[in-house]
Amino acid sequence: MKKFFLYLMAALYVGAGVNHFLHPAMYVSIMPPYMPWHAGLVNVSGGAEIALGLLLIPAPTRRLASIGIIFLLIAVFPANVQMAINYAYQHNPATWLAIARLPLQVLLIWWAALYDKRK
Repeated sequence: MKKFFLYLMAALYVGAGVNHFLHPAMYVSIMPPYMPWHAGLVNVSGGAEIALGLLLIPAPTRRLASIGIIFLLIAVFPANVQMAINYAYQHNPATWLAIARLPLQVLLIWWAALYDKRK
């Protein structure tokens, strides 16, 4: 079962990363205004998600990928907060989802940490 969740996580990160390139405007729209180079950061984070998702699969790079995903989740957290702020300001009906996503980051970090095992 652990392998299933490993491959699921890898697929989710690769899929999310590809989505950054297919729908960049959505990601640019949730970038906090104080951050520079919005489009560039969206591309970097999308590329990082793809690379880290793929690096989860081979056992020799799994620990590196796990740690990288944890740092990536921390790095993109301000965009998740900004999305919740934007949705609340716009009275978007999905505001509750954006707010619920914030503590979900802790679960995603825990999930990635499961694969940070020294062999």
